[in-house]
Amino acid sequence: MRLIPLVVVLLVLAGCGDGGAPAPSETKAAPQVKKNPPPKDEARWFPKKDQVSMELVPDHILGKDYLPGGNLGKYKAGGKEYEMFLIKTAGNQDAALLVFDIKKDLKDSKLIPHFGGYFGQDNGRDVFVFAKNAWLVGIAGLGEKDADAVAREFAVRLQ
Repeated sequence: MRLIPLVVVLLVLAGCGDGGAPAPSETKAAPQVKKNPPPKDEARWFPKKDQVSMELVPDHILGKDYLPGGNLGKYKAGGKEYEMFLIKTAGNQDAALLVFDIKKDLKDSKLIPHFGGYFGQDNGRDVFVFAKNAWLVGIAGLGEKDADAVAREFAVRLQ
């Protein structure tokens, strides 16, 4: 019978006390921002004909926050100036998802079934985008018919 009061006292003592030192306040770490790896020079895939310049854009190609960096070629032909861009993604699905992201930004976007891409307007400029394997490809500054012809030539080059 003496054991019961002893157990009660031990339980009371275990529940009392200073509870230990207060836990140091947890400092909240800044959210980790996913950094895209720097793009590689993929200029070899671009057509040389009518090319004015080529640049490696470190991030946000076309000024889009959701797009990583890539290669941007500037062209001039027949009095028309246009750009072609190429982004190497981690895989086919990533490239396809980026096509849909761009599609959301395009005004009056139109599916181009034979490419599985979209044509539309971005800030008043014609843009055609499609995915080929892990590549995101785009032509900006040409009408649909001209962009289609340029895109066909570009797509054949990509492996």
